[in-house]
Amino acid sequence: MQSITLTVNGKSYTRDVEPRMLLVDFIRNALGLTGTNIACDTSQCGACTIHMDGMAVKSCTVLAVQADGADITTIEGLATNGHLHPMQQAFWDQHGLQCGYCTPGMIMAAAKLVENNPGITEAEIRHGLEGNLCRCTGYQNIVKAVAQAAAAGS
Repeated sequence: MQSITLTVNGKSYTRDVEPRMLLVDFIRNALGLTGTNIACDTSQCGACTIHMDGMAVKSCTVLAVQADGADITTIEGLATNGHLHPMQQAFWDQHGLQCGYCTPGMIMAAAKLVENNPGITEAEIRHGLEGNLCRCTGYQNIVKAVAQAAAAGS
């Protein structure tokens, strides 16, 4: 076992973990934050995307011990003071989901994609989300949601 300390959604946690434990498993099982989903176990789908030290990261590709000292935001920490993050609101407004399984990872990736880029094009959105798969929507409403959030300055 190895002791790690990290900040998740503004709260500091210190836990002993197996050196081989994936960050996604730590987030879901040790912290009980189940909005970060596990889907493919191969880093292909993006359902486990979080923000780690300011970057969108697939948490199934990071060991929990590698996140020691990191500042992490999960989908549960994106909203502030009971108000949805602009990207979350845009997904709601534009019906950017169906089953919802990919949605947390899609929102986390999209939020970083549009950060400081209010003029992002549809082609740039589509290219930027290539690492996040949705099996239900056909992506059109997802792209509209991301464009709405970008225009709102999220």
